[in-house]
Amino acid sequence: MTKFRGCIDIHSGHVKQIVGGTLSQDDNANNTGTSQTLENFVSTKPSSYYAQLYAENNLTGCHVIKLGSNPDNDEAAVLACRTWPKGLQVGGGINLENAQEWLDRGASQVIITSWLFSKNEETGKMELDFAKLSKISHKVGKENLVVDLSCRTVVTESGDVDWYVAMNKWQTITGNKLSKEFLSKVSVYCDELLIHAADVEGLCKGIDEKLVSSLGSWCPPSFEGKIVYAGGAKSIKDLQLVKDLSDGKVDLTFGSALDIFGGKLVKFDDLIEWNQQNC
Repeated sequence: MTKFRGCIDIHSGHVKQIVGGTLSQDDNANNTGTSQTLENFVSTKPSSYYAQLYAENNLTGCHVIKLGSNPDNDEAAVLACRTWPKGLQVGGGINLENAQEWLDRGASQVIITSWLFSKNEETGKMELDFAKLSKISHKVGKENLVVDLSCRTVVTESGDVDWYVAMNKWQTITGNKLSKEFLSKVSVYCDELLIHAADVEGLCKGIDEKLVSSLGSWCPPSFEGKIVYAGGAKSIKDLQLVKDLSDGKVDLTFGSALDIFGGKLVKFDDLIEWNQQNC
């Protein structure tokens, strides 16, 4: 059944809410000395504050995402994991070499994304490397792995809308189109799928309803409640909307609209109440 999932997005060492499509290549500043990333909210509270809040409300399946390579991001993620050991998923810069380290640091699961992709010499595009996925799945265990298939919208010549996986902080569109077959193939190696709709992330203008509906229909067997959608949620009513569109198979993350992140559209306590009444 559709439920609310929490997030802790870390950028330049701080908990933030950003406009996803603007996330810059350099998470500090470009060569002009100004940041390219549009920020909706920068918290004055440490990551541990949010980890404790989620722990106190038994809000399981929340994710910590390190946006960029700033070493301060690692420190903030470690602090969150120490606050709620085995209670938070951790993603951002995860690879074969450091995945087990993050599990040892207290992550409940690791979220893998950009490292999974390799260049297809025939097409010139980056594509998900299933040999890599198999290797890391066997190393840390399928049950400990979440695959990030966050995406950008692509309009075809015929006017149809497709969603292609985006890597490298959502700036590089890969050759992998989301589909029932693709999700089924990936699900063999992981326990959950995380999908940010990067083009609506941080805008508080509504979810991508077509994508959520598609995710529900594409949901692999036994993956009900193991696909997490993020992007654009602006109302408590979006939980019911996602439930209806996905037949309860997809969970929802709230960010910039949420009061704990400076938003004025959604109250954290209302989301907790939803989970208690519906899950």
